[in-house]
Order: sequence, then C-alpha cells, then structure tokens
Amino acid sequence: RGSDPFFRSRAQCRLIRGLARLAKPTFARLGVLSFMPELPDITVYLLALERFIQDKRLEKIDLKSPFVLRTFEPDLFSAEGRKVVGFQRLGKRIVWELEDDLFLVIHLMIAGRFHWKKPGTKPRSKTDLVAFHFPHGTLMLTEAGTKKRAALFVVAGRENLAAHQTGGLEMLQCSLQEFRDILASENHSLKRALTDPRLFSGIGNAYSDEILHAAKLSPVKWTSRLTDAEIQRLFDAIQTILRSWTERLINETGDGFPEKVTAFRKQMAVHGRYQQPCPQCGTAIQRIRFAENETNYCPRCQTGGKVLADRSLSRLLKNDWPRTIEELEENQP
Repeated sequence: RGSDPFFRSRAQCRLIRGLARLAKPTFARLGVLSFMPELPDITVYLLALERFIQDKRLEKIDLKSPFVLRTFEPDLFSAEGRKVVGFQRLGKRIVWELEDDLFLVIHLMIAGRFHWKKPGTKPRSKTDLVAFHFPHGTLMLTEAGTKKRAALFVVAGRENLAAHQTGGLEMLQCSLQEFRDILASENHSLKRALTDPRLFSGIGNAYSDEILHAAKLSPVKWTSRLTDAEIQRLFDAIQTILRSWTERLINETGDGFPEKVTAFRKQMAVHGRYQQPCPQCGTAIQRIRFAENETNYCPRCQTGGKVLADRSLSRLLKNDWPRTIEELEENQP
C-alpha cells in the first residue's frame, strides 16, 4: 500500500489536517504565536491614554510583579504624586511623560495589555503586573501566559530616552527614497526586513503579512532582488495598510478604552486565516511557522503558485510536501 500514489496522497492529507487540528489549540493554550501590538494598536492605546489619564495625577502605584520592572534608579514610586503631561511612541514602546522630566517607558512585548478599571482596583489576578491609580480610575498593566516579557522602565531626563529608541524608520513620516535606502542597507527576506525594529518602526508579524499580501510580494523574496516597481508597490502598501487599520481601530474604539487588542481580526486578508480563501483569488491561505512566528500568505497572489516550505511539516513529509497550488489541491479528498 505504501507504493500506491493514491494511498500516499490521502495519508498525507490526513496527516496535515491532523497536525493542524492538534497544533491549533496547543499553540493557543501556550500563548505561542501571540500578537505583539504594532503601530495601529499602539496608536489607539496612545489616544486612549491621552483621553483617560493625560493631565491627571498618578496617585499611587501597586507593583504586583517585580519582574516587570527593569530599572532600579530612579525609584518607580517616585512617580507617585506626579501629573501625566504627555505620551509618545518609541517603536513599539509607549512612553508616559510625567512632571519634572520623569518618564515611564512600557514595552508590552507579546502578551502585555492595558485595561481600564474602576477606582481603587487592586492587582490580584495572575495576569496583573502593576496598577496605576488615578482619582477617577485605575489603569492595569497585565500579561497573559507564563513567559513574562513585558517591561517597565523608569527614566529620568529626556536625553536618557534615546536608549529606548530602536532607530527604525517611521513609515508614515518618510519618503520613498528614505524607504529605498533602508531596504538597500541590508539584504534580508521581506518578512524579516519589515519586522526588524532597527529597520522599520512599529511593523510586526500581523501587519507585515497584510502589507506583503497587498503588495503581492512573497515573504521570502530578498530585498536586494526587488525591482523599482516592487519597491514602489511595497511602499504604497505599507502606507495604505497602516493608515487604514489605524483609522479602523480608532473608529471601533470610539470614546472607550481599547479592550480587544488582538492579531486575529476577521477583516484581515491573510493573517490568521490559514486554509481560508484569499479574498482576492479564493486560493487557500498558506503559512510558514518558525519558532514563535507565523507567516501567512496567498500562494497564487504572492508566490507565483509556489507553496513555500513549512518547517513544521515539510521536513516530516519531505518529497510528499506539495510544492504548487495544483499539487495541494490534487491531494484534497
């Protein structure tokens, strides 16, 4: 039976589906392939923080998890009693500016989130890291999962904020030539280049998928091999995706506080839509998994019909791994 091509294709299909069903809940439970807030989400957080706590006095801080605090000087509790006078974004880090040039720099990493609570709420849940108490409410910083990566830094003096700047290009404030120069500075796959905070600021796993789909470019294409037309297409796609999603999320949040910051949104074209139809051509969305990252793409729109190797399955299946859309569809029962 092992030599029967039909038997091999059915077995392959069952194996792929079985592993996919097994992997999905397992990864969800462990918090793997989670979502690090990116530029649109950080922008919405900043706008909400301005509405809720700007010009308000930070009365008290309850630190439940000491691991979130990454600095010892200045003292975190020296922020108590000071008024919040402004906010800014440094890459994916949110900066609170307090009176007398004291700054709280918060990196949410993958699973960190803000939540607005009633006044006096104490940090009691396993996910609660620190509570910031204001006269009219409490801002809770939480982190889901077992890996504690969220970070809080206390910085004295504006000049010391430079240590938290990754140096990535701000894509909504740059020219096409500046973008072209950054692409030419290093040779990486497009997926890696877009998600490198030293190159581009505020773009991560989710929106890079959406950008590359909109630009009709393969995530594994090398930056050195882009044509002028492809660079223009990629630049336009970045501008469009980041602006449109920022506007969408602002409208969804309204005057409230953003409580549903997630990577997987129904309106997305490819990210988190593995095996679902591409909204442009109807081909099943495919994915590549590496470590804790996942790349989603349409093989017809982006890779010329080629199914890219997924390390979690292609190494196991070797020659049985489908390499084209036709082979993939032929193996469907």
